[in-house]
Amino acid sequence: IKEVKKVHKSANYLYLQIIDNIMIMKRFIHKIVAIFLLCFLVAGSTVKAQQFKPNTEIGVLLGASYYLGDLNTTHFNQSLPAGGLVIKKNIDRRFAYKAEAMLINLYSDERNSDNKIESDRGLHFSNNLFQEDAGGLPLMELSAQVEFNFLPYDPGNPLYTWTPFVYTGISIFNFNPEAENKNGEWVDLQGLGTEGQGTTAFPDRKKYSLIQFAIPLGGGVKIALNKSVNIIFEYSTRKTFTDYLDDVSTTYPGNNLTDMSQASWEMSDPNGTHLTGAQRGNPDKKDWYSFAGITLSFKLANKTKGCDY
Repeated sequence: IKEVKKVHKSANYLYLQIIDNIMIMKRFIHKIVAIFLLCFLVAGSTVKAQQFKPNTEIGVLLGASYYLGDLNTTHFNQSLPAGGLVIKKNIDRRFAYKAEAMLINLYSDERNSDNKIESDRGLHFSNNLFQEDAGGLPLMELSAQVEFNFLPYDPGNPLYTWTPFVYTGISIFNFNPEAENKNGEWVDLQGLGTEGQGTTAFPDRKKYSLIQFAIPLGGGVKIALNKSVNIIFEYSTRKTFTDYLDDVSTTYPGNNLTDMSQASWEMSDPNGTHLTGAQRGNPDKKDWYSFAGITLSFKLANKTKGCDY
């Protein structure tokens, strides 16, 4: 009987303890619910803040350009000012696509070269807005590009404020090489056919088109100055499919062609020291042009809903 009473007493004690705990939980249940709701709202706000909103930015490019080809084989040699405008659509933190319009100044001049072979050839060309007395225009380019960020990039988010990047795409450009004749006048070279283009002696040599395609290849580093402004350092080069940016590609046509004007052969061989068929350029290597510079871009305001990436 004593054992039964002892068990009964323990059961009553346990029951009372459970009732007390339930009463305590009731008093604090609203506080617990409030804490859970607050955590949920904070977590939701954090996720929303981390979402990327697709956006558009516009920018201005300024820098220097140069050409690589038969008259120049050294990077950054004879560089000239260049610039352009860019509009970019950032679709997430890694990828963007953009359109660019650029003015590229190019030239090269062998007339005062210390290299005996170059000075003997004595060729030069200009596709340069700043060429004195030339009155020419720069190479004008339009391009469409796809850009990839090596790191997530999201201006305004302190976690993603900079990244290296690369890009490629397709470009179309218009060029028109000019040179100075012995009278000090700048003339268009393409129309002269300085390598016998359009003559009966060289029926396989056609006048090259002044509108060409290229493949842009570039990269650099972009840094978010704030949520709306970016500064971008980049270097890019263009692989062209022409060997006539400089109007130099194959061999000298000579000065005895009946259907080639005197002005043409004078511009073909300014010093008159090369025989017919002598090598003037290398047709196996196409010309390139390159740009290095800085872009300052500005994000446009938009109300696009985004997604995390």
